[in-house]
Amino acid sequence: MATPIWKAAIAPHGKPAKAAVAAEPCETKSLNLPENSDSAQQQEVLDALPVLVFLEREGKVVFANAEARQTLGLAEGEWVQRPVEDVLWGLFPGTAEPQTQLISTRSGSPFHATLPARNGRLLPVEGTYSILNPELREAIIVAHPTGRVRAPKSRLMEDVLASIPEAVVIVHSSHVLYTNPAFTHMFGYTADEASGGSLRELIVPDTRQHELAMLEKEVDQKGRVALETVRMNKEGELVDVSLVAAPLRVDGASVGYVLSFRDIGERKLVEAKLQHDALFDLLTGLPNRALFIDRLTLALKRRTRRRDQNCGVLLLDLDRFKEINDALGYAAGDELLSAVGERLRSSLRAEDSASRTCGDEFAVLLENIIDQDDLEAVAKRILHKIEEPFEIFGNFVRVSVSMGVALAGAGHISPDLLIRDADFALNRAKLTGGGCSEVFNTQLEMPFKHSQPDPERELRRALERHQYEVWYQPIYQLKTGKLEGFESLLRLRRPDGSVDSFLDLLRVAEDTGLSITLGRETMDAVCRQSQIWSDAESQSELTVTLNVSERQFFHPEMVAQLKRTLAANQVDPQRLLFEVTEGTLNQNPEAAAAILARMAECKVRIAVDNFGSRFAPLNHLARLPIDVVKIAPKLIALATSPGRQAEVLESLIRLGHTLGMQVVAQGIETPEQLEALSRMGCALGQGHLFSYALEPARATKLAGLGRWALAAGA
Repeated sequence: MATPIWKAAIAPHGKPAKAAVAAEPCETKSLNLPENSDSAQQQEVLDALPVLVFLEREGKVVFANAEARQTLGLAEGEWVQRPVEDVLWGLFPGTAEPQTQLISTRSGSPFHATLPARNGRLLPVEGTYSILNPELREAIIVAHPTGRVRAPKSRLMEDVLASIPEAVVIVHSSHVLYTNPAFTHMFGYTADEASGGSLRELIVPDTRQHELAMLEKEVDQKGRVALETVRMNKEGELVDVSLVAAPLRVDGASVGYVLSFRDIGERKLVEAKLQHDALFDLLTGLPNRALFIDRLTLALKRRTRRRDQNCGVLLLDLDRFKEINDALGYAAGDELLSAVGERLRSSLRAEDSASRTCGDEFAVLLENIIDQDDLEAVAKRILHKIEEPFEIFGNFVRVSVSMGVALAGAGHISPDLLIRDADFALNRAKLTGGGCSEVFNTQLEMPFKHSQPDPERELRRALERHQYEVWYQPIYQLKTGKLEGFESLLRLRRPDGSVDSFLDLLRVAEDTGLSITLGRETMDAVCRQSQIWSDAESQSELTVTLNVSERQFFHPEMVAQLKRTLAANQVDPQRLLFEVTEGTLNQNPEAAAAILARMAECKVRIAVDNFGSRFAPLNHLARLPIDVVKIAPKLIALATSPGRQAEVLESLIRLGHTLGMQVVAQGIETPEQLEALSRMGCALGQGHLFSYALEPARATKLAGLGRWALAAGA
């Protein structure tokens, strides 16, 4: 007759048996489980025992006595079919207690384990694991608290973990042991909800499940792993996180993992926005020239593999766009460009690509076409679409376009060659009066090879090939000669290596709208250079100024772009000084005041450039958030003049000081002007007397000196 299971669970005097079944082997038959037994006596006996008794079949708990249920905090039936390792952590080798070594025999094996109660307590237990039926994989587990007292948590460490912004999780044997408040804030699970649960099931999306095995392997090998990934909160929303995982060690043995998460969603949005801005036009939302060239390069490569499919390019220029700008204003011109971009999108197939390459010029890439007739059909459709009137701020505007068309041929081994031919055709269309398209052929090439490039085309070429550089003119304290900072100025680097002023091209950029792109790229370059100087202790206080054109200043994305640039470069905004001309402020004083207020919120400093050149109302200085007044060179030339002319200049300097502003004299040419300005109390100055604009390397060398050298530079 088989030994009743309650006898296997208890030794004399009610103490747990150390090898309960060793003295009296069980017969090879299934357990007579209480819930399935006709006899209630066995359940009553097991429930009366002062020890924890579990019955296991095939790795699942099929019965727990009253003492076990009470300790676990489980109601009748809640324990049914739970995996044994979820109930007793460390019962099996390697999962919690390294000293536990179960022996696969019918004799009882002693063990140490941890029992997680529902209230979050971790109860150390010890007992005996006895196999009753190896064939049916049935066993009885008898356990009782060990009496070992775990060290209470350090209050200081608890406070530290509760205060840090990163979400911290401690995982033991695939179960969550601890979460700090930041975890609740980030993922939505309270400590009670997460405790004892599986981190995999709580926050790991299905698409990232494959990471876990790799992550655990790397932690085991390297000891610490950091990566950026995606996790999921309680609401099922994805969260971009930076994850650091390290092993949890107890007495030198690795028994789990410590993980910390930082929410990088905002940074990812900034990076995505910067990446989008680098590839898409801010005004129209169309791909920019860089992305267009990339797509055209891929299209030409596909063409070499598929001889039955070709590609072609259309280049479009709006006719008399400058006249529309002059008549209706830059805002209306921008609105028109945006509307043209939308019509281009609606005129093309899904596989085609329209882009705004610069100013009022657009480009279209057509793929999967057969011959030139396909190009001409699309060109005709676009011409008719754009000829329909546009409603711009309540005005109906009619525009036309000139278009150059080029089909890829055997000689078009690079995007530049195909664009060159489309450009030749575009020039021919313009010469015929506009409002039409021309298809490239070899007869079109010669008349334009020797034509003189116009300034707009020179500017576009400079932007495409990055033939411009940011140079820096030093600004000094006039009394001490100490270097205060630099003003950033653009220079044109020609193919022969010579350097020219960019002033004429800046005017073209403003007329065509290219100043938006140029200003954005200049802002990035200046911020990077400012950060380089800030990292050097001797140069950390240098101020760098940037000139903001009228069109750039009033562009709706201007302040947003400023915020993104500051975030991306992590530059101290107090070291940046944005110069806005007096004429720009006069253009629309109310709108200018609103924009300046938003810029001031970004902690950058603001200067009025060329003050006195147009004699703006002096109340501008009092009502606007202006930090610096830069006096126009034509007034500085009056510094050595006799009588009232010099008095006017001195009055402006005193006014700036009265309003708490720094005053900078621009265009100091002679020692006499320097002496007169110092006597008038002008604090700062710049000009060719001290130095011309310097390339970055020479400016950095000068910054290291920290003092002026008269007539330096070139």
